[in-house]
Amino acid sequence: MDRRKSIKSIVLGGAAAGLAVHGCKPEAGANDEQTVALPEYNHKYGRTPKEKELILELEAEQFFNGHELETIAVLSGLILPVSATFGSATDAGVPDFIEFMAKDIPETQTTLRGGLMWLDHKCNTEFGTEFKSTAERQQKQILDAIAYPDINVPEAERPLAIQFFSVMRNLTLTGYYTSEVGIADLGYKGNTPNVWDGVPEDVLKQHGVAYEKEWLAKCVDQSKRGVMAEWDDTGNLLT
Repeated sequence: MDRRKSIKSIVLGGAAAGLAVHGCKPEAGANDEQTVALPEYNHKYGRTPKEKELILELEAEQFFNGHELETIAVLSGLILPVSATFGSATDAGVPDFIEFMAKDIPETQTTLRGGLMWLDHKCNTEFGTEFKSTAERQQKQILDAIAYPDINVPEAERPLAIQFFSVMRNLTLTGYYTSEVGIADLGYKGNTPNVWDGVPEDVLKQHGVAYEKEWLAKCVDQSKRGVMAEWDDTGNLLT
C-alpha cells in the first residue's frame, strides 16, 4: 500500500475526527461595544445565523503571519505529497483551513506557533536555513525525528515538537480530505441507489426456500423501482 492510500485509511478510520468546528469565542473585552462591519457570508455550506456570524468573525481575524503560512504550506505538502492525478494540500486550501482552525480552537495556537518556531530554529542550527527553504531531504530528516511518537507515552507528556507534528498532521489530513480536491481523491460519491435483485439463489437453497413468482415479479422488477409499494389492510402487498 502506498503512502497516500495509507493516509486515506487513517483518515477514514477517524484519526482526525476530533477536529470539528466547535465555536469557541474569545473572552469579552473592553471594546465589545464597538461593532465591526463583517463581509457577507458566501460559503456554499449551510449554517445557523449564529454560526455564520462566528465564521465571519474568525475569517476577519489573522493569526499566522505570511512566513508562518508559507511554512505551513511547505510542511503540509511534505505530510501529504501531491499525486499524479490530484492537487496538493495547498491546492485544497489546507493552509487557510489551518489558519481558520487555529482561531476556532485557540488552545492549539501555542503548540502550532511554537512548533513552527522550533522547525526554523532546528533547521537554522543544523543547516543554516529556515525550514521552508531547506532542501527537502533535510526537511524530511527533521520531520522523521518527530513523526513517530512513542505510543506508550501520553500525548500531553510528549515533547512540544512531537505534539506539534501530530496536530499539524491531523489538521492537514482533515483539511485536505474535507475539501473538493480531497473528496475527489477519495472517490467519494455520496449516497447512491443500488439495484437489489433478491436474495442470492445459493442462499435461498441453503435455507430451503424460494421466491413465489407473483411476489418476485412485484418486488424485484427493476422497471418498477420508482413505484411506491402499497399494502392492503391485512398486510398483503398490492403493488
